[in-house]
Amino acid sequence: MQVGNHMPLADFVPPPHPAAQPLRSDILQPLSADRHAADLFDAQAGHDALWTYMPYGPFLSRNDHRAWMARAEASTDPFFLAILDPGTGRAAGHAAFLRIDTANGVIEIGHILLTLSLQRTRTASAALMAMIGWAFHNGYRRVEWKCNALNTPSRRAALRLGFTHEGTFRNHMIVKGENRDSAWFSITDADWRALAPAHAAWLDDANFDAAGGQRQSLSGLTAKALPGRGAA
Repeated sequence: MQVGNHMPLADFVPPPHPAAQPLRSDILQPLSADRHAADLFDAQAGHDALWTYMPYGPFLSRNDHRAWMARAEASTDPFFLAILDPGTGRAAGHAAFLRIDTANGVIEIGHILLTLSLQRTRTASAALMAMIGWAFHNGYRRVEWKCNALNTPSRRAALRLGFTHEGTFRNHMIVKGENRDSAWFSITDADWRALAPAHAAWLDDANFDAAGGQRQSLSGLTAKALPGRGAA
């Protein structure tokens, strides 16, 4: 098995930072404490398990949650985005670009919080797909996804979106006083050329019946696009 390559990159142009090139989407907005804090606090209230694998939270008071969100809004790395419920227009989750390395064309997607109204929905997948698509459209070479190795839903989501599992970094971090082994995943620009049509096919309205059920699964489409990726 060949490892590595010497692909010339003399023409590589560093891509823009997400803050400098807005992501055009009806379901994603730059995170704003003024616009989104109240809705997100209400959406997560009483569901402390949402924060199990986050380095912060749960937030038990509006003031604490809003103070955290104000700090998140001011950050450029991570660069946070609110995920909107299209039915209500209210924020129901968030995600972020982080470890933004424009010099090498590498960016990570993380800090993903999907409240109950977003979980297992077309909107949640579409939001993450929009972030992946934005990165490659703007010239990034690699999009990463990392999660606690114990976080089975996140590992499954990565594979469903077409990420390839690259391994597990043992004793990688200490989070909330506990060890974290981190599972690492990536999509490269070469992968994206195969995955982009799979994402588009899944998002197509024709892929959903009148009740909103999918005709073709995203995991099936991405597995066909990149066979042999294996399991995480």
